[in-house]
Amino acid sequence: MSGLIDDVRSVLVDAQSIVAPSRREELAVAIERLDEPLRVAIAGKVKAGKSTLLNALVGDELAPTDAGECTRIVTWYEDGVTYRVEAALSSGDPVQIPFDRVDGAIQPRLGSLRADDIQRLNITWPAEPLRAMTLIDTPGIDSISVDVSARSHRFLTPGEDRATDADAVLYLLRHLHPNDVRFLESFHVDEVAQGTPTNAIGILARADEIGGCELDALTIAAEAAAGYVGDPKLRALCQTVVPVAGLLAQGGATLRQDDYADLLTLSGLDDEAKNALLASAERFVTRPAPVSAERRADIMSRLGLYGVRLSIDLVGRGAVTSASALASELVARSGIAELRHLLATRFAARSLVLKARSALAVLRSALASPT
Repeated sequence: MSGLIDDVRSVLVDAQSIVAPSRREELAVAIERLDEPLRVAIAGKVKAGKSTLLNALVGDELAPTDAGECTRIVTWYEDGVTYRVEAALSSGDPVQIPFDRVDGAIQPRLGSLRADDIQRLNITWPAEPLRAMTLIDTPGIDSISVDVSARSHRFLTPGEDRATDADAVLYLLRHLHPNDVRFLESFHVDEVAQGTPTNAIGILARADEIGGCELDALTIAAEAAAGYVGDPKLRALCQTVVPVAGLLAQGGATLRQDDYADLLTLSGLDDEAKNALLASAERFVTRPAPVSAERRADIMSRLGLYGVRLSIDLVGRGAVTSASALASELVARSGIAELRHLLATRFAARSLVLKARSALAVLRSALASPT
């Protein structure tokens, strides 16, 4: 496979002398891209759980999950030796911008810059999971704002004169909708230039909610995912569909000792009080309980209703007896390990092929331009 990359590099170098002058820099960038980590975009509708999934894959709460200005911008998360946020402007040179960490999430301070001024944000963060692949968080494809949706479509779907910057895509589904199928079809405009099932995986996102956040929710979600895998139209667009409870994985990865202590206290309530407390997310926060409402709100925001119910069940039954054991169990049940395995075996292991495909897509686009 290294010979494949060398061959593709040689072809691109030779092609720089015959393509339109305006496209030569594009080929130079494509040549450099052959030596970079695989680029994996995370796409889906608004509130599908894209940023939460990215955080779960990295094992840190890097991407903001609230509907702020930065969630309207395509954002790249790359490994590096230092912590840095850079804005690639729609016109002009990239600029480094300051940032804060709010509840763990990176919050760039855009100042006078507007989302419309920024082509993309590049966030460099030393993290082992980012060494093998760059993760790209994209705005929702069905946003109320036409401009926001258009950013994702421009980035992820090719045109006659351009190729997409993504080598592969994780597409988040809730319930399969015609818009989901149309988007995946657009990512597969043609067999050579863009996605085939080898570089697209469907994610049944927020899988715990599919089963109503009951304790068997992920079993129900797994059955639903298996049904999607059996759908011939969807199978032609992505190689498989896996259920993932991203918030459960993120919450497990960031669980603290004080969280465990509070969950242990709540698990000791009598069944009537416990059932009343766990009836809904609102009741968990507002009903009287031996843990403060503020602490319960924090736990609910980081674990979700299913994570809280599952944690109290596990702690109450004595299935886990420490914060680390609970954290490991939540991550194990979330489905994130299976997704990481798929990324390693179906994306990372084929990264040279996928990067070669992307480079040839750029070349094909450049050759189509008039000289």
